[in-house]
Amino acid sequence: MARILIVDDQEMMRDSLAATLVREGHEVIAAGDAAAALARLGAPGKFDLLITDLKMPKMTGIELLQEVKKLRPELPVVVMTAFATVATAVEAMKLGAYDYIQKPFDGDEIKLLVDRTLEHARLIKENQALRSIAEQTGPRPLVGSSAAMAHVKRQIDLVGKSSATVLIRGESGTGKEVVARAIHFASARRERPFLAVNCAALSENLLESELFGHEKGSFTGADRLRRGRFELADGGTLLLDEISEIPASLQAKLLRVLQENTFERVGSSMSQQVDVRVIATSNRDLDAEVREGNFREDLFYRLNVVPIELPPLRQRIEDVPELCRHFLHQVARRESAAFRHIEPDALRLLQRYPWPGNVRELQNIVERASVLESEPGIIRAVTIDPWLRTTPISNGAVHDLAGKPLADIEKEVILSTLERFRGHRIKTAGALGIGVRTLGMKLKKWKEDGQLIEVEH
Repeated sequence: MARILIVDDQEMMRDSLAATLVREGHEVIAAGDAAAALARLGAPGKFDLLITDLKMPKMTGIELLQEVKKLRPELPVVVMTAFATVATAVEAMKLGAYDYIQKPFDGDEIKLLVDRTLEHARLIKENQALRSIAEQTGPRPLVGSSAAMAHVKRQIDLVGKSSATVLIRGESGTGKEVVARAIHFASARRERPFLAVNCAALSENLLESELFGHEKGSFTGADRLRRGRFELADGGTLLLDEISEIPASLQAKLLRVLQENTFERVGSSMSQQVDVRVIATSNRDLDAEVREGNFREDLFYRLNVVPIELPPLRQRIEDVPELCRHFLHQVARRESAAFRHIEPDALRLLQRYPWPGNVRELQNIVERASVLESEPGIIRAVTIDPWLRTTPISNGAVHDLAGKPLADIEKEVILSTLERFRGHRIKTAGALGIGVRTLGMKLKKWKEDGQLIEVEH
Protein backbone atom coordinates (compact mmCIF):
# COMPACT_ATOMS: atom_id res chain seq x y z
CA MET A 1 0.00 0.00 0.00
CA ALA A 2 1.03 3.67 0.20
CA ARG A 3 3.51 5.52 2.41
CA ILE A 4 1.75 8.63 3.75
CA LEU A 5 3.08 11.67 5.61
CA ILE A 6 0.59 13.42 7.95
CA VAL A 7 1.30 16.95 9.19
CA ASP A 8 -0.81 18.47 12.00
CA ASP A 9 0.13 20.36 15.16
CA GLN A 10 -2.70 18.67 17.12
CA GLU A 11 -1.48 15.35 18.46
CA MET A 12 -4.96 13.84 18.87
CA MET A 13 -5.82 14.61 15.24
CA ARG A 14 -2.53 13.15 14.00
CA ASP A 15 -2.94 9.95 15.97
CA SER A 16 -6.58 9.44 15.00
CA LEU A 17 -5.94 9.96 11.30
CA ALA A 18 -2.82 7.77 11.38
CA ALA A 19 -4.72 4.93 13.08
CA THR A 20 -7.48 5.10 10.44
CA LEU A 21 -5.02 4.86 7.57
CA VAL A 22 -2.86 2.18 9.18
CA ARG A 23 -5.96 0.00 9.49
CA GLU A 24 -6.29 0.35 5.70
CA GLY A 25 -2.82 -1.12 5.30
CA HIS A 26 -0.89 2.11 4.69
CA GLU A 27 2.44 3.01 6.26
CA VAL A 28 2.00 6.33 8.06
CA ILE A 29 4.60 8.82 9.29
CA ALA A 30 3.40 11.76 11.43
CA ALA A 31 4.98 15.20 11.84
CA GLY A 32 3.94 17.91 14.32
CA ASP A 33 4.85 20.89 12.15
CA ALA A 34 5.93 21.89 8.66
CA ALA A 35 9.65 21.98 9.48
CA ALA A 36 9.58 18.37 10.67
CA ALA A 37 7.64 17.38 7.54
CA LEU A 38 10.21 19.02 5.24
CA ALA A 39 13.00 17.23 7.12
CA ARG A 40 11.20 13.93 6.51
CA LEU A 41 10.74 14.71 2.80
CA GLY A 42 14.44 15.60 2.48
CA ALA A 43 15.57 12.33 4.08
CA PRO A 44 15.97 9.04 2.17
CA GLY A 45 12.69 7.26 1.52
CA LYS A 46 9.78 7.91 -0.79
CA PHE A 47 6.32 9.16 0.17
CA ASP A 48 3.22 8.58 -1.95
CA LEU A 49 0.96 11.19 -0.33
CA LEU A 50 1.14 14.22 1.98
CA ILE A 51 -1.86 15.18 4.15
CA THR A 52 -1.44 18.52 5.93
CA ASP A 53 -3.46 20.86 8.08
CA LEU A 54 -3.68 24.41 6.80
CA LYS A 55 -3.58 26.32 10.07
CA MET A 56 -0.30 25.63 11.87
CA PRO A 57 2.13 27.84 13.82
CA LYS A 58 5.42 29.09 12.36
CA MET A 59 4.76 27.76 8.83
CA THR A 60 1.23 27.40 7.47
CA GLY A 61 -0.04 24.58 5.31
CA ILE A 62 0.03 26.92 2.30
CA GLU A 63 3.70 27.72 2.87
CA LEU A 64 4.45 24.02 3.35
CA LEU A 65 2.66 23.23 0.08
CA GLN A 66 4.78 25.78 -1.78
CA GLU A 67 7.99 24.27 -0.40
CA VAL A 68 6.84 20.72 -1.16
CA LYS A 69 6.13 21.62 -4.78
CA LYS A 70 9.71 22.85 -5.10
CA LEU A 71 11.16 19.79 -3.37
CA ARG A 72 8.83 17.05 -4.64
CA PRO A 73 6.59 18.47 -7.41
CA GLU A 74 5.14 15.03 -8.22
CA LEU A 75 3.96 14.34 -4.63
CA PRO A 76 0.15 14.60 -4.30
CA VAL A 77 -1.02 16.82 -1.43
CA VAL A 78 -4.37 16.82 0.40
CA VAL A 79 -5.11 19.69 2.79
CA MET A 80 -7.33 19.60 5.88
CA THR A 81 -9.28 22.72 6.71
CA ALA A 82 -11.88 24.07 9.12
CA PHE A 83 -15.03 25.76 7.82
CA ALA A 84 -13.53 29.23 8.33
CA THR A 85 -10.59 28.52 6.00
CA VAL A 86 -12.32 26.88 3.03
CA ALA A 87 -11.27 29.82 0.85
CA THR A 88 -7.66 29.12 1.83
CA ALA A 89 -8.13 25.48 0.86
CA VAL A 90 -9.32 26.55 -2.59
CA GLU A 91 -6.19 28.72 -2.85
CA ALA A 92 -4.11 25.65 -1.93
CA MET A 93 -5.65 23.72 -4.83
CA LYS A 94 -4.70 26.53 -7.19
CA LEU A 95 -1.13 26.14 -5.90
CA GLY A 96 -1.08 22.43 -6.68
CA ALA A 97 -2.93 20.56 -3.91
CA TYR A 98 -4.99 17.67 -5.27
CA ASP A 99 -8.01 18.20 -3.00
CA TYR A 100 -9.12 19.29 0.47
CA ILE A 101 -11.27 17.82 3.23
CA GLN A 102 -13.21 19.85 5.76
CA LYS A 103 -12.95 19.14 9.49
CA PRO A 104 -14.56 17.36 11.22
CA PHE A 105 -14.64 14.34 8.91
CA ASP A 106 -15.24 10.64 9.52
CA GLY A 107 -13.02 7.71 8.63
CA ASP A 108 -14.91 6.73 5.50
CA GLU A 109 -14.53 10.22 4.01
CA ILE A 110 -10.78 10.33 4.42
CA LYS A 111 -10.36 6.73 3.20
CA LEU A 112 -12.26 7.50 -0.01
CA LEU A 113 -10.29 10.69 -0.56
CA VAL A 114 -6.96 8.92 0.00
CA ASP A 115 -7.91 6.11 -2.41
CA ARG A 116 -8.99 8.63 -5.06
CA THR A 117 -5.83 10.71 -4.66
CA LEU A 118 -3.51 7.70 -4.86
CA GLU A 119 -5.34 6.36 -7.93
CA HIS A 120 -5.04 9.76 -9.62
CA ALA A 121 -1.31 9.85 -8.88
CA ARG A 122 -0.90 6.32 -10.22
CA LEU A 123 -2.64 7.19 -13.47
CA ILE A 124 -0.42 10.24 -13.93
CA LYS A 125 2.68 8.07 -13.51
CA GLU A 126 1.25 5.47 -15.88
CA ASN A 127 0.57 8.07 -18.56
CA GLN A 128 4.06 9.55 -18.14
CA ALA A 129 5.52 6.07 -18.54
CA LEU A 130 3.48 5.51 -21.71
CA ARG A 131 4.69 8.81 -23.16
CA SER A 132 8.25 7.84 -22.31
CA ILE A 133 7.82 4.46 -24.02
CA ALA A 134 6.37 6.17 -27.09
CA GLU A 135 9.37 8.52 -27.25
CA GLN A 136 11.87 5.67 -26.84
CA THR A 137 10.14 3.40 -29.35
CA GLY A 138 9.21 5.85 -32.05
CA PRO A 139 8.84 5.03 -35.73
CA ARG A 140 11.27 2.43 -37.04
CA PRO A 141 12.62 2.70 -40.56
CA LEU A 142 10.99 0.66 -43.30
CA VAL A 143 14.07 -0.65 -45.07
CA GLY A 144 13.90 -1.67 -48.71
CA SER A 145 13.70 0.00 -52.12
CA SER A 146 12.02 -2.81 -54.02
CA ALA A 147 8.78 -2.22 -55.89
CA ALA A 148 6.95 -4.31 -53.27
CA MET A 149 8.19 -2.12 -50.41
CA ALA A 150 7.54 1.07 -52.36
CA HIS A 151 3.91 -0.06 -52.64
CA VAL A 152 3.71 -0.71 -48.88
CA LYS A 153 5.16 2.74 -48.13
CA ARG A 154 2.58 4.41 -50.39
CA GLN A 155 -0.17 2.56 -48.54
CA ILE A 156 1.18 3.74 -45.19
CA ASP A 157 1.16 7.37 -46.36
CA LEU A 158 -2.45 7.07 -47.51
CA VAL A 159 -3.70 5.14 -44.48
CA GLY A 160 -1.94 7.50 -42.08
CA LYS A 161 -4.27 10.32 -43.15
CA SER A 162 -7.33 8.44 -41.88
CA SER A 163 -8.46 6.79 -38.64
CA ALA A 164 -9.70 3.66 -40.41
CA THR A 165 -9.12 0.23 -38.88
CA VAL A 166 -6.25 -1.60 -40.59
CA LEU A 167 -5.58 -5.32 -40.98
CA ILE A 168 -1.94 -6.13 -41.78
CA ARG A 169 -1.38 -9.65 -43.06
CA GLY A 170 1.86 -11.42 -43.78
CA GLU A 171 4.09 -14.27 -42.72
CA SER A 172 5.88 -14.23 -39.37
CA GLY A 173 8.92 -11.98 -39.41
CA THR A 174 7.85 -9.75 -42.32
CA GLY A 175 7.65 -6.61 -40.14
CA LYS A 176 3.94 -6.24 -39.41
CA GLU A 177 4.53 -4.36 -36.15
CA VAL A 178 7.00 -2.03 -37.87
CA VAL A 179 4.33 -1.15 -40.44
CA ALA A 180 1.70 -0.67 -37.72
CA ARG A 181 4.01 1.71 -35.88
CA ALA A 182 4.73 3.60 -39.12
CA ILE A 183 0.99 4.06 -39.71
CA HIS A 184 0.56 5.47 -36.20
CA PHE A 185 3.41 7.95 -36.56
CA ALA A 186 2.16 9.01 -40.01
CA SER A 187 -1.22 9.89 -38.49
CA ALA A 188 -2.65 12.79 -36.50
CA ARG A 189 -2.49 10.49 -33.46
CA ARG A 190 1.31 10.46 -33.40
CA GLU A 191 1.49 12.44 -30.12
CA ARG A 192 -0.81 9.96 -28.36
CA PRO A 193 0.08 6.44 -27.13
CA PHE A 194 0.91 3.52 -29.40
CA LEU A 195 0.29 0.31 -27.46
CA ALA A 196 0.44 -3.34 -28.50
CA VAL A 197 -1.09 -6.57 -27.19
CA ASN A 198 -0.04 -10.04 -28.35
CA CYS A 199 -3.32 -11.92 -28.44
CA ALA A 200 -1.56 -15.29 -28.60
CA ALA A 201 0.59 -14.75 -25.52
CA LEU A 202 -2.14 -14.50 -22.85
CA SER A 203 -4.83 -16.78 -21.51
CA GLU A 204 -8.46 -15.83 -22.14
CA ASN A 205 -9.00 -14.24 -18.71
CA LEU A 206 -5.70 -12.37 -18.73
CA LEU A 207 -6.31 -11.12 -22.26
CA GLU A 208 -9.75 -9.76 -21.32
CA SER A 209 -8.26 -7.88 -18.37
CA GLU A 210 -5.33 -6.67 -20.48
CA LEU A 211 -7.64 -5.27 -23.17
CA PHE A 212 -10.52 -3.92 -21.10
CA GLY A 213 -9.21 -3.58 -17.54
CA HIS A 214 -10.92 -4.73 -14.36
CA GLU A 215 -12.51 -3.38 -11.20
CA LYS A 216 -11.02 -3.92 -7.78
CA GLY A 217 -12.27 -7.21 -6.35
CA SER A 218 -13.71 -8.43 -9.67
CA PHE A 219 -11.76 -11.70 -9.35
CA THR A 220 -9.19 -13.32 -7.09
CA GLY A 221 -6.01 -11.24 -7.15
CA ALA A 222 -7.70 -8.07 -8.46
CA ASP A 223 -6.50 -5.98 -5.51
CA ARG A 224 -6.92 -2.66 -7.31
CA LEU A 225 -8.64 -1.11 -10.29
CA ARG A 226 -6.73 -1.63 -13.51
CA ARG A 227 -7.21 0.25 -16.73
CA GLY A 228 -6.97 -1.87 -19.86
CA ARG A 229 -5.10 -1.13 -23.05
CA PHE A 230 -8.15 0.40 -24.73
CA GLU A 231 -8.38 3.04 -21.99
CA LEU A 232 -4.64 3.64 -21.92
CA ALA A 233 -4.53 4.06 -25.71
CA ASP A 234 -7.41 6.57 -25.75
CA GLY A 235 -6.75 9.08 -28.52
CA GLY A 236 -3.97 6.90 -29.91
CA THR A 237 -3.47 3.52 -31.57
CA LEU A 238 -3.81 -0.03 -30.28
CA LEU A 239 -2.08 -2.87 -32.12
CA LEU A 240 -3.74 -6.26 -31.72
CA ASP A 241 -0.99 -8.63 -32.76
CA GLU A 242 -1.92 -12.15 -33.92
CA ILE A 243 -5.63 -11.27 -33.88
CA SER A 244 -6.56 -14.73 -35.17
CA GLU A 245 -5.70 -16.14 -31.72
CA ILE A 246 -8.29 -14.08 -29.81
CA PRO A 247 -10.78 -16.44 -28.08
CA ALA A 248 -14.31 -16.63 -29.46
CA SER A 249 -15.72 -15.38 -26.15
CA LEU A 250 -13.85 -12.07 -26.53
CA GLN A 251 -14.55 -11.55 -30.22
CA ALA A 252 -18.05 -10.14 -29.52
CA LYS A 253 -16.68 -7.67 -26.97
CA LEU A 254 -13.98 -6.56 -29.39
CA LEU A 255 -16.57 -6.16 -32.16
CA ARG A 256 -18.59 -3.84 -29.92
CA VAL A 257 -15.56 -1.60 -29.28
CA LEU A 258 -14.95 -1.34 -33.01
CA GLN A 259 -18.62 -0.56 -33.73
CA GLU A 260 -19.54 1.69 -30.81
CA ASN A 261 -16.24 2.76 -29.19
CA THR A 262 -17.56 1.54 -25.83
CA PHE A 263 -16.78 -1.35 -23.46
CA GLU A 264 -17.01 -2.32 -19.77
CA ARG A 265 -14.17 -3.26 -17.48
CA VAL A 266 -14.28 -6.78 -16.07
CA GLY A 267 -16.59 -6.66 -13.04
CA SER A 268 -18.26 -3.40 -14.03
CA SER A 269 -21.56 -2.51 -15.70
CA MET A 270 -20.47 1.06 -16.44
CA SER A 271 -19.62 1.72 -20.11
CA GLN A 272 -16.36 3.43 -20.97
CA GLN A 273 -16.14 5.63 -24.08
CA VAL A 274 -12.86 5.65 -25.97
CA ASP A 275 -11.38 6.93 -29.21
CA VAL A 276 -8.85 4.33 -30.31
CA ARG A 277 -7.59 3.44 -33.75
CA VAL A 278 -7.19 -0.34 -33.99
CA ILE A 279 -4.56 -1.99 -36.15
CA ALA A 280 -4.64 -5.79 -36.24
CA THR A 281 -2.08 -8.23 -37.59
CA SER A 282 -2.33 -11.87 -38.59
CA ASN A 283 -0.03 -14.46 -40.13
CA ARG A 284 -2.97 -16.81 -40.67
CA ASP A 285 -5.49 -16.89 -43.49
CA LEU A 286 -8.39 -15.14 -41.73
CA ASP A 287 -10.73 -15.86 -44.64
CA ALA A 288 -10.16 -19.57 -44.03
CA GLU A 289 -10.58 -19.08 -40.26
CA VAL A 290 -13.97 -17.47 -40.94
CA ARG A 291 -15.03 -20.31 -43.25
CA GLU A 292 -14.04 -22.88 -40.62
CA GLY A 293 -16.03 -21.05 -37.93
CA ASN A 294 -13.00 -20.09 -35.83
CA PHE A 295 -13.35 -16.34 -36.39
CA ARG A 296 -16.47 -14.18 -36.51
CA GLU A 297 -17.30 -12.98 -40.00
CA ASP A 298 -18.66 -9.62 -38.78
CA LEU A 299 -15.48 -9.01 -36.76
CA PHE A 300 -13.33 -9.89 -39.78
CA TYR A 301 -15.11 -7.28 -41.92
CA ARG A 302 -14.77 -4.68 -39.16
CA LEU A 303 -11.03 -5.32 -38.99
CA ASN A 304 -10.48 -5.62 -42.73
CA VAL A 305 -11.50 -2.04 -43.57
CA VAL A 306 -8.05 -1.25 -44.96
CA PRO A 307 -6.05 -4.42 -45.73
CA ILE A 308 -2.28 -4.31 -46.17
CA GLU A 309 -0.40 -7.38 -47.39
CA LEU A 310 3.28 -7.58 -46.51
CA PRO A 311 5.42 -9.51 -48.99
CA PRO A 312 7.73 -12.24 -47.65
CA LEU A 313 11.42 -11.52 -47.98
CA ARG A 314 11.86 -14.15 -50.72
CA GLN A 315 9.57 -12.00 -52.92
CA ARG A 316 11.76 -8.91 -52.45
CA ILE A 317 15.16 -10.53 -52.38
CA GLU A 318 16.70 -7.39 -53.93
CA ASP A 319 16.23 -5.71 -50.53
CA VAL A 320 18.61 -8.12 -48.77
CA PRO A 321 21.80 -6.00 -49.25
CA GLU A 322 20.06 -2.87 -47.94
CA LEU A 323 18.63 -4.76 -44.97
CA CYS A 324 22.05 -6.23 -44.18
CA ARG A 325 23.64 -2.77 -44.13
CA HIS A 326 20.85 -1.51 -41.87
CA PHE A 327 21.30 -4.34 -39.36
CA LEU A 328 25.08 -4.00 -39.43
CA HIS A 329 24.77 -0.28 -38.63
CA GLN A 330 22.45 -1.17 -35.74
CA VAL A 331 24.97 -3.64 -34.33
CA ALA A 332 27.85 -1.18 -34.71
CA ARG A 333 25.93 1.55 -32.84
CA ARG A 334 24.72 -0.78 -30.11
CA GLU A 335 28.10 -2.40 -29.49
CA SER A 336 30.15 0.76 -30.15
CA ALA A 337 32.07 -1.32 -32.67
CA ALA A 338 33.47 -0.74 -36.14
CA PHE A 339 31.05 -1.22 -39.02
CA ARG A 340 31.46 -4.52 -40.89
CA HIS A 341 30.92 -5.10 -44.61
CA ILE A 342 29.52 -8.26 -46.18
CA GLU A 343 31.68 -9.73 -48.91
CA PRO A 344 30.01 -10.27 -52.34
CA ASP A 345 30.03 -14.08 -52.03
CA ALA A 346 28.21 -13.82 -48.70
CA LEU A 347 25.60 -11.51 -50.20
CA ARG A 348 25.02 -13.87 -53.11
CA LEU A 349 24.59 -16.71 -50.65
CA LEU A 350 22.03 -14.70 -48.66
CA GLN A 351 20.13 -13.80 -51.82
CA ARG A 352 19.82 -17.48 -52.82
CA TYR A 353 18.24 -18.41 -49.50
CA PRO A 354 14.37 -18.49 -49.29
CA TRP A 355 14.17 -16.94 -45.78
CA PRO A 356 11.34 -18.90 -44.16
CA GLY A 357 11.75 -16.65 -41.11
CA ASN A 358 11.75 -13.53 -43.31
CA VAL A 359 13.37 -10.26 -42.16
CA ARG A 360 13.57 -11.41 -38.54
CA GLU A 361 15.64 -14.41 -39.60
CA LEU A 362 17.95 -12.22 -41.71
CA GLN A 363 18.49 -9.91 -38.74
CA ASN A 364 19.30 -12.92 -36.58
CA ILE A 365 21.91 -14.19 -39.08
CA VAL A 366 23.54 -10.77 -39.52
CA GLU A 367 23.80 -10.14 -35.78
CA ARG A 368 25.18 -13.64 -35.18
CA ALA A 369 27.78 -13.10 -37.88
CA SER A 370 28.77 -9.75 -36.38
CA VAL A 371 29.55 -11.51 -33.11
CA LEU A 372 31.17 -14.72 -34.40
CA GLU A 373 33.05 -13.53 -37.52
CA SER A 374 36.79 -13.79 -36.81
CA GLU A 375 37.94 -11.78 -39.82
CA PRO A 376 38.06 -8.04 -38.96
CA GLY A 377 35.94 -5.60 -40.93
CA ILE A 378 33.97 -8.07 -43.05
CA ILE A 379 31.50 -10.93 -42.89
CA ARG A 380 32.42 -13.90 -45.08
CA ALA A 381 30.33 -16.51 -46.86
CA VAL A 382 32.24 -19.27 -45.09
CA THR A 383 31.00 -17.89 -41.76
CA ILE A 384 27.29 -17.77 -42.54
CA ASP A 385 27.02 -20.77 -44.89
CA PRO A 386 26.81 -23.42 -42.10
CA TRP A 387 23.84 -21.61 -40.55
CA LEU A 388 21.92 -21.91 -43.80
CA ARG A 389 22.58 -25.62 -44.16
CA THR A 390 19.67 -26.47 -41.89
CA THR A 391 17.68 -26.31 -45.16
CA PRO A 392 18.23 -27.94 -48.55
CA ILE A 393 18.94 -24.53 -50.08
CA SER A 394 22.65 -23.95 -49.63
CA ASN A 395 25.27 -24.46 -52.35
CA GLY A 396 22.87 -23.80 -55.20
CA ALA A 397 20.32 -26.50 -54.31
CA VAL A 398 17.56 -23.93 -54.50
CA HIS A 399 16.81 -25.17 -58.04
CA ASP A 400 15.69 -28.54 -56.59
CA LEU A 401 12.73 -26.75 -55.00
CA ALA A 402 11.48 -25.15 -58.18
CA GLY A 403 7.73 -25.65 -58.56
CA LYS A 404 7.16 -26.63 -54.94
CA PRO A 405 4.42 -24.71 -53.05
CA LEU A 406 5.91 -22.17 -50.65
CA ALA A 407 3.93 -23.64 -47.75
CA ASP A 408 5.59 -27.02 -48.39
CA ILE A 409 9.03 -25.42 -48.51
CA GLU A 410 8.38 -23.68 -45.20
CA LYS A 411 7.21 -26.92 -43.59
CA GLU A 412 10.24 -28.81 -44.92
CA VAL A 413 12.62 -26.15 -43.61
CA ILE A 414 11.04 -26.07 -40.17
CA LEU A 415 10.84 -29.84 -39.73
CA SER A 416 14.38 -30.45 -40.94
CA THR A 417 15.67 -27.82 -38.51
CA LEU A 418 13.61 -29.34 -35.68
CA GLU A 419 15.06 -32.74 -36.53
CA ARG A 420 18.60 -31.35 -36.49
CA PHE A 421 18.08 -29.96 -32.98
CA ARG A 422 16.43 -33.20 -31.79
CA GLY A 423 13.05 -31.58 -31.19
CA HIS A 424 14.42 -28.65 -29.12
CA ARG A 425 12.00 -25.85 -29.95
CA ILE A 426 14.00 -22.93 -28.53
CA LYS A 427 17.12 -23.88 -30.52
CA THR A 428 15.02 -24.51 -33.63
CA ALA A 429 13.26 -21.13 -33.38
CA GLY A 430 16.61 -19.40 -32.79
CA ALA A 431 18.18 -21.01 -35.85
CA LEU A 432 15.21 -20.04 -38.02
CA GLY A 433 14.96 -16.53 -36.62
CA ILE A 434 11.32 -16.94 -35.57
CA GLY A 435 9.59 -16.83 -32.20
CA VAL A 436 9.05 -19.98 -30.15
CA ARG A 437 5.30 -19.21 -30.02
CA THR A 438 5.21 -18.90 -33.80
CA LEU A 439 6.96 -22.26 -34.17
CA GLY A 440 4.56 -23.84 -31.69
CA MET A 441 1.49 -22.51 -33.51
CA LYS A 442 2.70 -23.86 -36.85
CA LEU A 443 3.38 -27.31 -35.39
CA LYS A 444 0.00 -27.30 -33.64
CA LYS A 445 -1.81 -26.36 -36.86
CA TRP A 446 -0.06 -29.11 -38.84
CA LYS A 447 -1.04 -31.62 -36.17
CA GLU A 448 -4.66 -30.44 -36.16
CA ASP A 449 -4.77 -30.68 -39.96
CA GLY A 450 -3.45 -34.23 -39.84
CA GLN A 451 -0.22 -33.25 -41.62
CA LEU A 452 1.95 -34.16 -38.66
CA ILE A 453 1.84 -37.07 -36.24
CA GLU A 454 4.87 -36.44 -34.05
CA VAL A 455 7.60 -33.84 -34.30
CA GLU A 456 9.51 -34.19 -31.04
CA HIS A 457 11.74 -36.93 -29.67
